[in-house]
Amino acid sequence: MELKSKNPFLKNKAFDQTTTVYDAEGNPVQVIDYNDVMTVSGAINKSFILLLLLVASAGITWTMFYNGSNAMGLTIAGAIAGFIAVLITVFRPQTSRYLAPAYAVFEGLFIGGISAYFEAYYYPGIVIQAVGATFVTFLVCFLLYKFEIVKVTEQFKSIVIASTLAIGTYYLITWLLSMFTSFEPVHYGHSLMSIGISAFVIIIAAMNLFLDFDLIDESAKKRLPKYMEWFGAMGLMITLVWLYIEFLRLFAKLSSRD
Repeated sequence: MELKSKNPFLKNKAFDQTTTVYDAEGNPVQVIDYNDVMTVSGAINKSFILLLLLVASAGITWTMFYNGSNAMGLTIAGAIAGFIAVLITVFRPQTSRYLAPAYAVFEGLFIGGISAYFEAYYYPGIVIQAVGATFVTFLVCFLLYKFEIVKVTEQFKSIVIASTLAIGTYYLITWLLSMFTSFEPVHYGHSLMSIGISAFVIIIAAMNLFLDFDLIDESAKKRLPKYMEWFGAMGLMITLVWLYIEFLRLFAKLSSRD
């Protein structure tokens, strides 16, 4: 059984679609319009577009926060709207050309507000450190994948997916327990155990990047429709946002121990 990234975008059945007709003898023939197919470079270019939209949008709630305005409402609204955009695009990949940019704008509102909060309540510079750590991690993973130093084997996929599912299940259970009981999850606070958990989650998030790169690469080889470039770029952006937030949390925990 083929294992794929936990990213919902990169598991969608649209990545398996091909355009096929049959010749006079009944043999399948794949028809390719090379002007309307997914390419790796196209997905990368669209990833940069989404990143620019996210950063520009983040500036709105960031500025509101430091101007004394209440940015919390817009921050929460951005998170909710971004989540809705994700759900719609998972089931209707064709909408990704419109909803991927919308997701970047919505998620930017959320990221800007959260980042401003961490910058104000922990220490100046925590945001730039988290941004730097995120993109250094991305660059290292990209180079390791590009030069085939790390190969995405079935065993590699199994380990990453199992670990990611375990993290998601743990977060969900502990969140529910903390909501309805006095239970305090071990990853709260700034204990060594909590810091260790954050480091582990960051490693798993980084390993998901390899799966995302591999699936985008393989999907481009299948010559899938052009809109899948937006779809793949949006999925990659979700992983980067996850990685950035985890770095923010880790640096906040480390600073609390000083």
